[in-house]
Amino acid sequence: MAAFELYTKFARVWIPDPEEVWRSAELLRDYRPGDKALLLHLEEGKDLEYRLDPKTKELPHLRNPDILVGENDLTALSYLHEPAVLHNLRVRFIDSKLIYTYCGIVLVAINPYEQLPIYGEDIINAYSGQNMGDMDPHIFAVAEEAYKQMARDERNQSIIVSGESGAGKTVSAKYAMRYFATVSGSASEANVEEKVLASNPIMESIGNAKTTRNDNSSRFGKYIEIGFDKRYQIIGANMRTYLLEKSRVVFQAEEERNYHIFYQLCASAKLPEFKMLRLGAADRFHYAKQGGSPVIEGVDDAKEMVHTRQACSLLGISESYQMGIFRILAGILHLGNVGFTSRDSDSCTIPPKHEPLSIFCDLMGVDYEEMCHWLCHRKLATATETYIKPISKLQATNARDALAKHIYAKLFNWIVDHVNQALHSAVKQHSFIGVLDIYGFETFEINSFEQFCINYANEKLQQQFNMHVFKLEQEEYMKEQIPWTLIDFYDNQPCINLIESKLGILDLLDEECKMPKGTDDTWAQKLYNTHLNKCALFEKPRLSNKAFIIQHFADKVEYQCEGFLEKNKDTVFEEQIQVLKSSKFKMLPELFQDDEKAISPTSAMSSGRTPLSRTPSKPTKGRPGQMAKEHKKTVGHQFRNSLHLLMETLNATTPHYVRCIKPNDFKLPFTFDEKRAVQQLRACGVLETIRISAAGFPSRWTYQEFFSRYRVLMKQKDVLGDRKQTCKNVLEKLILDKDKYQFGKTKIFFRAGQVAYLEKLRADKLRAACIRIQKTIRGWLLRKKYLRMQRAAVTVQRFVRGYQARCYAKFLRRTKAATAIQKNWRMYVVRRRYRRRRAATLVLQAYLRGHLARSRYHKMLREHKAIIIQKWVRGWLARTRYQQCLHAIIYLQCCFRRMMAKRELKKLKIEARSVERYKKLHIGMENKIMQLQRKVDEQNKDYKCLMEKLTSLEGAYNSETEKLRSDLERLQLSEEEAKVATGRVLSLQEELAKLRKDLEQTRSEKKAIEERADRYKQETEQLVSNLKEENTLLKQEKDSLNHLIMEQAKEMTETMEKKLVEETKQLELDLNDERLRYQNLLNEFSRLEERYDDLKEEMTLMVNVPKPGHKRTDSTHSSNESEYTFSSEIAETEDVPLRTEEPSEKKVPLDMSLFLKLQKRVTELEQEKQVMQDELDRKEELVLRSKAKEEERPQIRGAELEYESLKRQELESENKKLKNELNELRKALSEKSAPEVTAPGAPAYRVLMEQLTSVSEELDVRKEEVLILRSQLVSQKEAVQPKDDKNTMTDSTILLEDVQKMKDKGEIAQAYIGLKETNRLLESQLQSQKRSHENEAEALRGEIQSLKEESNRQQQLLAQNLQLPPEARIEASLQHEITRLTNENLYFEELYADDPKKYQSYRISLYRRMIDLMEQLEKQDKTVRKLKKQLKVFAKKIGELEVGQMENISPGQIIDEPIRPVNIPRKEKDFQGMLEYKKEDEQKLVKNLILELKPRGVAVNLIPGLPAYILFMCVRHADYLNDDQKVRSLLTSTINSIKKVLKKRGDDFETVSFWLSNTCRFLHCLKQYSGEEGFMKHNTSRQNEHCLTNFDLAEYRQVLSDLAIQIYQQLVRVLENILQPMIVSGMLEHETIQGVSGVKPTGLRKRTSSIADEGTYTLDSILRQLSSFHSVMCQHGMDPELIKQVAKQMFYIVGAVTLNNLLLRKDMCSWSKGMQIRYNVSQLEEWLRDKNLMNSGAKETLEPLIQAAQLLQVKKKTDDDAEAICCMCNALTTAQIVKVLNLYTPVNEFEERVSVSFIRTIQMRLRDRKDSPQLLMDAKHIFPVTFPFNPSSLALETIQIPASLGLGFIARV
Repeated sequence: MAAFELYTKFARVWIPDPEEVWRSAELLRDYRPGDKALLLHLEEGKDLEYRLDPKTKELPHLRNPDILVGENDLTALSYLHEPAVLHNLRVRFIDSKLIYTYCGIVLVAINPYEQLPIYGEDIINAYSGQNMGDMDPHIFAVAEEAYKQMARDERNQSIIVSGESGAGKTVSAKYAMRYFATVSGSASEANVEEKVLASNPIMESIGNAKTTRNDNSSRFGKYIEIGFDKRYQIIGANMRTYLLEKSRVVFQAEEERNYHIFYQLCASAKLPEFKMLRLGAADRFHYAKQGGSPVIEGVDDAKEMVHTRQACSLLGISESYQMGIFRILAGILHLGNVGFTSRDSDSCTIPPKHEPLSIFCDLMGVDYEEMCHWLCHRKLATATETYIKPISKLQATNARDALAKHIYAKLFNWIVDHVNQALHSAVKQHSFIGVLDIYGFETFEINSFEQFCINYANEKLQQQFNMHVFKLEQEEYMKEQIPWTLIDFYDNQPCINLIESKLGILDLLDEECKMPKGTDDTWAQKLYNTHLNKCALFEKPRLSNKAFIIQHFADKVEYQCEGFLEKNKDTVFEEQIQVLKSSKFKMLPELFQDDEKAISPTSAMSSGRTPLSRTPSKPTKGRPGQMAKEHKKTVGHQFRNSLHLLMETLNATTPHYVRCIKPNDFKLPFTFDEKRAVQQLRACGVLETIRISAAGFPSRWTYQEFFSRYRVLMKQKDVLGDRKQTCKNVLEKLILDKDKYQFGKTKIFFRAGQVAYLEKLRADKLRAACIRIQKTIRGWLLRKKYLRMQRAAVTVQRFVRGYQARCYAKFLRRTKAATAIQKNWRMYVVRRRYRRRRAATLVLQAYLRGHLARSRYHKMLREHKAIIIQKWVRGWLARTRYQQCLHAIIYLQCCFRRMMAKRELKKLKIEARSVERYKKLHIGMENKIMQLQRKVDEQNKDYKCLMEKLTSLEGAYNSETEKLRSDLERLQLSEEEAKVATGRVLSLQEELAKLRKDLEQTRSEKKAIEERADRYKQETEQLVSNLKEENTLLKQEKDSLNHLIMEQAKEMTETMEKKLVEETKQLELDLNDERLRYQNLLNEFSRLEERYDDLKEEMTLMVNVPKPGHKRTDSTHSSNESEYTFSSEIAETEDVPLRTEEPSEKKVPLDMSLFLKLQKRVTELEQEKQVMQDELDRKEELVLRSKAKEEERPQIRGAELEYESLKRQELESENKKLKNELNELRKALSEKSAPEVTAPGAPAYRVLMEQLTSVSEELDVRKEEVLILRSQLVSQKEAVQPKDDKNTMTDSTILLEDVQKMKDKGEIAQAYIGLKETNRLLESQLQSQKRSHENEAEALRGEIQSLKEESNRQQQLLAQNLQLPPEARIEASLQHEITRLTNENLYFEELYADDPKKYQSYRISLYRRMIDLMEQLEKQDKTVRKLKKQLKVFAKKIGELEVGQMENISPGQIIDEPIRPVNIPRKEKDFQGMLEYKKEDEQKLVKNLILELKPRGVAVNLIPGLPAYILFMCVRHADYLNDDQKVRSLLTSTINSIKKVLKKRGDDFETVSFWLSNTCRFLHCLKQYSGEEGFMKHNTSRQNEHCLTNFDLAEYRQVLSDLAIQIYQQLVRVLENILQPMIVSGMLEHETIQGVSGVKPTGLRKRTSSIADEGTYTLDSILRQLSSFHSVMCQHGMDPELIKQVAKQMFYIVGAVTLNNLLLRKDMCSWSKGMQIRYNVSQLEEWLRDKNLMNSGAKETLEPLIQAAQLLQVKKKTDDDAEAICCMCNALTTAQIVKVLNLYTPVNEFEERVSVSFIRTIQMRLRDRKDSPQLLMDAKHIFPVTFPFNPSSLALETIQIPASLGLGFIARV
C-alpha cells in the first residue's frame, strides 16, 4: 500500500509548531498526488491550509491510532517519528503519571519533581525474578535484567545513566544500587549492601550542590562497580569518579550554592565538637555566599550533617578522621575570607594578624608567616638561579582560589579512597555490575572547557550506544533468519576524531599549554588554521575570533576559547603545597602523598579527575625531572585516558541504558515542556534509536499474537491448523507490497506504518461489524417496540372501550339512582317539614296548655294559701284577745283575793289578842290531854305485847340482821359500781354532748367545705381544662423527646455495637499480629539455625562451594528476611535441646538462652492477651446490660423478672446439689466394688437413702422458699409502683394515719375513693399472687416428679454400676453426668427460647460454673498425680521392707503360717497401646521412622499419621517406666530429625506436608493423652486409661507447636515457589475465554535475552496444582482446619501476585482483562465449593482482586460513577484505585480512556480515607497459623506396625 493512500479524509497528522513543537491536525479532504497543500482542521477548531515543500514534497507525519498512544515501549508505535515519541511520553507523564517508558533497549525516565510511592521493597519484590517486558517500565526492571543476565550469561553488566543536570540521574543510579543491595544480599555477616547505600550520603554531601536547574545536582561523574561472588551476593564495591567541578569551591553563580558539606558544617557550628572550627552562618564566608541562596527549601542541613556523619561511621571512617575532614573543610572556608591589599600594580600584602588566615593556619597546622609569605609571592626557577617574585592582588587571589580548589580535590580523592577501602572485600570478585552516573550532553549560552569535556564524553558514549543498538538489531534479524540490508545510522566517529586524533582539538590544546607564551587566542588561531574548511564538523563564528563551533551528534555547540588553557593546566604554586605538606596536622600531608607517586591521576585537573585505581599503585623511584614532567600532565590528557579506560570497561560489559529527561526548568511537578523535552530527546540518543528502528522493521509480532489480534480480518476458510501459514496467507492478501513485511522463525516483522494500516483495516472491519450488529439490534429493538406498541394500543383500546361502556352504565345507574334519590329526598324533605311543623305545633300546644294549667294551679294555690293564712291570722288574733282577757281577769281575781286576805289577816290578829281565844284553846287542850292519857295506857299495853313480840322477834332479827348486813355490803358494792357507772354515764354523756357539738361543728364545716368544694370544683375544672391543654402540649413534647431519646439511644447502641465490633476486630488483629510476629520470629530462628549449621559445615569441611553455573539464587532472600518483625505467642517453656548432630557426631545441646527469652516474652503476651480478653468480656457485658436497660420497661422490672431470676438461682443450686450427690455416689462406688454394696447396710445403700431424705428435705425447703418468694413478690410489686401513688397503701396503720391526716384536712371523700381503689388493687394482686402460686405449685409438683424420676434413674445407675468393673464405673458415671447435663441444657434452651437474653445469661453462668469445675478438676488432678507419685515411692519402700522381712523369716515359719486360698482369674492378652524399645535402638528408630521414611508409600498404604502414633506410643512406654532421660532423649531426637529431613528435602511439598501432618498429630496425641481435663472430653474410657501418668510434657508441646509453625511456613514457601510461575500466566496472560481480550503491539520490550524457555501455564494448571496440594494434604491426614488455613494462604498468594502484576502492567488494565479475571476468580471459587472450603476465608483474600477487576469494567465518567467506585472498592487502597485508573488502557478504538478530571474526582472523594499508602500487596505475607485441638478416635492398642517400616526391634506392650 502506498504511503499517500493513508492521507485520507479524517486522517490525523502532526505539523510543526513554534510553540508546541508539534501540533495535531485532521485532514478535511483526501490527499491526491500533485496537491501542493493540505486542508487541515486544528484541534482548536480552526481550519488551516498547510503548504507542502515544493522541493521535497514531504508529507506531514501521520498520527498513531489512539489505542497505541500511551504504550510502554515507543517502538510499539506504528509510526516512529519525533512527534509520536513526544506525544506518547507526554500522555504517559501527564495523564497516566508514569515516568518510565521503554524505547527499545533504552529506559526513558522523566523527573516528576515529586516523591512517588514506587520504590518500596514491595515494588522491588514484585520486579525481582520477572522478565523485563513482563512488567511496566521501571528502573528496577532494568536492574533486574542486568542482574539476571549477569547470573545467566556470567558476563559483567553496566547501567549507563545519563541526562542533564536536574534530570534525576543520581536518584536513578541510587535506586538501581538499592535494588541490587536488596535482592542479592551480602555473602558476609557484615552488611555490605548497607555500606554501598551509605556511600550515597557521603558522595552527595561532598560532590553535589544546588544549581539553577537542580537542588541536588551531582557535580561529578561516577562509575560504581558492585562486586558479586559466585553465589551472586554482594561482596563489595568500587567507585571511580570523573570531572569534579572544582571551580564551584571558589565561585558560584546567582541562585546557586557551593557543595552541601560546607552548609552542613555551618548549620552544625553550635555543636560542642565543632567549636574549635570557629564557624558561623554561611553568609559570613566568601566561598559560601556568592550565589545568594544559602538555604534549600525543605532541606535541613543540620539533619543532613547527622546523616553524613552516620554514613561515615558505617563506612569505618573514625571520629578522628571525620573531625580532620571537617577541619580541612572549615580551613577552606576561612581561606576564602583571606583578603589582599595592593602595594603597587605588581605586588600585594596581607594585613598583619589577619584573623581568617590565622584561623586557617591554626586549623591546618602550618606556620602563619610562611603561608602569608607564599600567598603573596612565587618562586621562579631558571637554569642557573631561583628568584622570589611578588605577585599582584589579582594573581594572589587566583593563587588562593587555586590552592582552595586543589585542597578540596585532594580531600575528595582521599574520601573516595577510604570509601573504596570500606567497600573492598577480601573475597574474590566473580562478577560485577557497573552503574555509570555521568553528565548528559550540555549546551549553554557560554560554553567552556567543562562543557567541552562533557560533550566529548557523551560523543564516546553515543558511539558505543549506536553500535550496541545496531548490533542488537542485527542479532535479532539473524536469529529470525530474515534478509536484511545495512541500516544507515549516524556515525559520530568524525566528531570524535576531530577532538582526540593527532592534531585534534585536545592535541593542539596540550601543545599550546607547553608553549611559554601560549594564550587562548593563539590556540584559537591554530584551530582555525588546522580544521576550518577542512572538517565539516568544525566551524568558526562570524562575529568572534575567540570561539569555535563543533557539530555534535545532538546539536551544534559554540565554545568560548577564553580560559581553556588555564583550566587545562590547573596551575598550583608548588611552594604553597610544600607549606601544607609540612603541616603538624597529620591528616593534611596524607592528602598530598600521591603527588610523589610516579603516576598521579588527579594532580593537575582543573575541573575533573581520572579514576582511582582499585589497588593503590606503589611509588616508583625516579629522577626529579621525570617527576616534574609527570606532574605537568594536562587535564585534557588525563580525561582522555580515563575516558578510554571507561569505554574499555563498558565495551567489556553488557550495557543497559537509562536516559533521564528534565520535563521543565522550574522544577514543577508533572509539568511537561515540549521544547525542553525534544531538545533532550535529541541529545540523549532516543530519537536516534527510533530512527534506527524505523529504518528496519520496528513492529514485530509473534504468529500467535498476530493471529489473536487480526483474527477478525480472516475468513473461516483462511484459518488453518498451522498458525504460521495462516498468517502468511492473510498478509499476502492484506498487504500487497511484500517489502513491507518479513516472516521470521517466530515473528513477523513490519515496516513503519504497516501496523497502523492493519489497525485501520481491523477497526474498519469491527466498525462494519458493529454497524451490522447495531442495524440488526436496532431493527429488532424497533420491531419489538412496534409489536409492544401494537399490543399496548390494542390493550389501551380494549380498556378505553370497556371504560366507556362502564362509564355509560355508570351514567344510567347514576341517572336512575338520582331519580330515586330525588323522589325520596323530596318526600323526605316534605315529610320532615310536616313533622317539624307538627312537632312545633304540639310543642306550642303543650307549652300553652301547660301555661294555662300552671296559671290555674298557681291561682288555686294562692287562694288556698290565702285562706290558710287568714285562718291562722284570725285564730292568732282570737287567741291573743282571749289571753289578754284571761290575763286581765286573773289579775283582777288576784287583786280581789289579796284584798280579802288582807282583811282576814286583820281579823285573826285581833282575835289572837283576846281571852276568849285562849279559852277556846284551853278547852280543846284538856280534851286532848285526856285523849292522850288514854292513848298512853293503850300504848303501855301495846308495849308489853310488843316486848313479848320483841323478845320473840329478837332472835329472828339477829339472823335477819346478819342477812341484811351481808345484803348491805353487797348493795354498797353495787352502789359503788353504780357510782362508777354513773361517772361513766356522765362522761359518756359529756362525750356525747361533745360529739354532738363536734357534729354540729362538722356540719357547719361540711357546709363550708361543700361551699369551698363547689368553688374548688369550679377552679379545679378550670385548672383541669388548662392542665389538659398543657398536658397535650407536654405529651407532644414528651413524644418528641421520647422519639429523640429513642433515636439517641438507638444511635448510642449502634455506636457501642460498632465500637465493640471494631474493638473486637482490633483485638483479633492485635492477636493475629502478635501470633504473626511470633511465627516470623520462629522463622528467623530456624533461618539462623540453618545458617549456624551451614557455617559449622563450612568450618568442618572447608570445601569451596560448587559452581552454581547458570542457576540463580532467590533474589528475594534478603528482602524477605527484612520484612518480618518479631514477637512471641502464648506459651512458656524451659531450656530443652532442640538440635542434635549426625549420629556419628557427639551430641551437643543447642544454646536455648534466646529461645527462653522469647518464651518469657510469650508469657507476658499471654497475660496481656488475658487482660485484653477480660476487658473484651467486660465490655460485652456492659453492652448487654445497656441493651437490657433500654429494652426493659418499668412493669417488666417487677416481680416477674425477680421471680425468673430466683427460679434460675434455684435451678443452679439444684444443679450444684445434684453434682454434689453425684460426687458422693462416685466416692461410695469407688470405696466398695463388691456385689454386697446394694445390701441395706452397705455404704452405697446408705448414701442412696440419704439422698432420698435429702430430696424430701429439699422439697420442704422449697416450700419455705416459695413462701418467702411470695412475700418478696409482694414487696417487689409494691416497690415497682410509682412513689406518688398514695392510694396503694396496704398497711392498716399507715392507712389510719393517712385517714386521720385527710380527716384533719377535710379530705374524707378523697380518702374513701382511694380506699376503694386500694381494695381493688389488693384484690388484683391477690388474684395474681394466687395464680402465680398455683403455677409455682404446679412447677414444684413437676420438679418433685422429675426428682423422683431422677432418683429412680440414680438407683438404676447405681445397680448397673455395681455390676460393672471398677474402672468402668467412673466412666459410666461421667457419661451419665454428661447426658444429664446435656438434657438439662436442652431443657433450659427450650425454656428460654422466647427470651434469648435470659438464655444467654444462663449460658454465661453455666460457662462460669464449668470453668470453676474445670479449675477444681485440674487442682484435683494435680493433687492426684502428687499422691500417685508418693504412693509409688511408699509402695517401693514397703516392697523393700517386705523383702527384708522375708529374708529374716525362716522357711519353717513360712510353712507353718496358714495360707489363705486366693482365686486367681485367667487374664486375657490385652495391649496397653505402648511400644517398648531399647535405649540403644533410639537412633535406629529415628532413622527408620523419620530420616529414611518415604512419605508417598506411607500416605498411600498406611493409616494417616502412623509415625506420630508410633512415636507417641514409645513416649508412653518411657512415661510408664518413669524414665525422664528416655523421654527427653526421644523427643529431642524426634524434633531434630524432623528438622534434618525438612532441611534436606524442604523443597518437596509431599515431604513437608507429610511431616506437618505428623507433627500436628503428635502434638494432638500429647494433648489428648496428657491427662488434662480440657483435652479428655472426647476420649473413650479406654483412651483415658492411656493418658500419661508421670510426666507433664506441656513444655515439649510448645516446642512441637513451634516446630509445626516452622514446617507450616516452609510449606507455604514451597507452594509459593510452585505457584509463583503459574499465577501471572494463568490468571492474567492466558485467555480462558477465547476471543475476549485482544493483543496489542508490544514492540521490543520483550527482548530475546529476557525471555526464558518456560511452558505456558493456564488456569487449569493452577487448579490442577491446587487439587494436587489438596489431595496430598488429605492423604497425609492433615487436620481439616489446617487445610483451610493452607487454602486461605494459597488463595492469598494467587490474589496478591495477580493484583501486584496488574498494578505494574499497563497492558493488562483493560475491560476485557477485567472480565477474564472475574471468570478466573469464579473458577477458583468453584474449586473451593468442590473442596468444601468456602468457609475457610480463602474467598475473602481474593476480594481486592475482584474489586480491581470490577473497577476495570464499571463506567468511569460521571460523579455517580465515582461515588459507586468509592463505595465498591473498599478493599483497595486509594493508591491502588488511582493506579488502576491511570493504567486503564483501551484495547479497541471503541473503548474510552479515563479522563484526568475523573481521576481527580476519585482522589478528592477518597482523600479522607485512612489507608496504607503502599501500592502493592505483600505477596510474601504469611497469615498466622493456629492448630486447633483435633483428638483422634483411633485406639492405640489397635495400631499394627507394618513390617515395611523396619521396626522389628520394638514390641507392643
